[in-house]
Amino acid sequence: MEELERRDAEALQGGGRARIEKQHAQGKLTARERIDVLLDEDSFVEMGRFVTHRATEFGMGKERPPGDGVVTGYGTIDGRPVCVYAQDFTVFGGSLGAAHAQKIVKLMDHAMRVGVPVIGLCDSGGARIQEGVESLGGYADLFLRNTLASGVVPQISCILGPCAGGAVYSPALTDFVFMVEGTSYMFITGPDVIRAVTHETVTKEELGGAAAHASKSGVCHFVAPDDRSCLLLVRELLAYLPSNNAEDPPRGPTSDPVDREIPELDRLVPDESNKPYDMLEIVRRVVDDGHFLEVHHDFAKNIVVGFARIGGRTVGVVANQPLVLAGVLDIDASVKAARFVRFCDCFNIPIVSFVDVPGFLPGVEQEHRGIILHGAKLLYAYCEATVPKLTVITRKAYGGAYDVMSSKHIRADVNLAFPGAEIAVMGPEAAVNIVYRSAIDAATDHEAARQRFIEEYRARFASPYAAAELGFIDEVIRPRCLRMRLARALEMFATKRDRNPAKKHGNEPL
Repeated sequence: MEELERRDAEALQGGGRARIEKQHAQGKLTARERIDVLLDEDSFVEMGRFVTHRATEFGMGKERPPGDGVVTGYGTIDGRPVCVYAQDFTVFGGSLGAAHAQKIVKLMDHAMRVGVPVIGLCDSGGARIQEGVESLGGYADLFLRNTLASGVVPQISCILGPCAGGAVYSPALTDFVFMVEGTSYMFITGPDVIRAVTHETVTKEELGGAAAHASKSGVCHFVAPDDRSCLLLVRELLAYLPSNNAEDPPRGPTSDPVDREIPELDRLVPDESNKPYDMLEIVRRVVDDGHFLEVHHDFAKNIVVGFARIGGRTVGVVANQPLVLAGVLDIDASVKAARFVRFCDCFNIPIVSFVDVPGFLPGVEQEHRGIILHGAKLLYAYCEATVPKLTVITRKAYGGAYDVMSSKHIRADVNLAFPGAEIAVMGPEAAVNIVYRSAIDAATDHEAARQRFIEEYRARFASPYAAAELGFIDEVIRPRCLRMRLARALEMFATKRDRNPAKKHGNEPL
């Protein structure tokens, strides 16, 4: 017993008091403190506490701290089991060696066998140089598990310190990446290498800090001000997600009536097709208790994605945002939404799409950067998804973007439209210049004729009733009834079963 107590005490102290104090001085929690915040109280069961490295050269053999710089185990979040690993920067800088990697791999294999989420708390200096190729092999073993677990169990990465070099590819393979302002960063090559190779001068924060990855690269999905806030945000996210791909998402308690009318929706959407409004105002009024957990808030703001509940049921929301670039689809918006749609489809989460889209963004830069390829990703994701798909056209759906945004033609289950919605190849103002050009030129008053033809085109070709007559819209509804219609549809399609053709996997346009 004395030996056990001695070894326990040694493992619990990490890299020692001085290194722990240095961690705290940087505004960071230790690995074990982070686990305590993340998991339910007293629920953590550690695995591999006494594992040590096996390297004997370059001075490694003299220092053999138990755990080898990573704490692994399982516990519960809101009573639901999860697997978690936390790299300990106070031990060898959290560097990954063979034993360190094997502990994480063992944990991930366990998570896949029992079907529970995996949460990685990353705070590491990268590959352990002293272990050479064994360290690189450890990363590859981890990348393989990330890939095999993809779509089987949710995978979440919290970057709570440095994450550089090849180490960044493990978080990149997971479903959601969290970062902390000021203390976390990710990059393939650091500022010193960049300065030497390209002569560019950049700080770690500018290169790979939370703000850069949240707003520019799109690598980061959530940003928090500190470790504790980050870990509590992970708990909030997990409340929406099933434990694995064979389960439905958990139901959430709510006192918000599903048949609640929302009179303000009748006047929230402007009649003018080019006047901006905040789509989030519609989303928050429709979902339970007005609570919406937005994902990728700072990236591609012309489209909004996130989680909410309607009638207690988890839904994934995809919504064009007219406040930003008129809600147009561009490269970043397409990729952002496609990844979110595919995640929802992996884990049996119904998708509710709020559509107000003028089309795809025109321009030389977008064409040369591959808007065709990247726009096809969103189309592919919606087409492939077999979960319940509900679509609401709030104002306009023009051109190919109408097809892409979960139209009836790509297997949406319920398609609704507000009475003022416009569904057409292009907006009436542009269409009449083509369709009625000769008649407008022949008219005495060109502008009066043009306005008359715009109204005629809008009524004959762009009206939601024209689409409803063809069966492309299931119902034109009063906006105030939207919550009730969506709740009933979710209940009806809760048992939906759909299949794609048998195949190894599709060839998504990557």
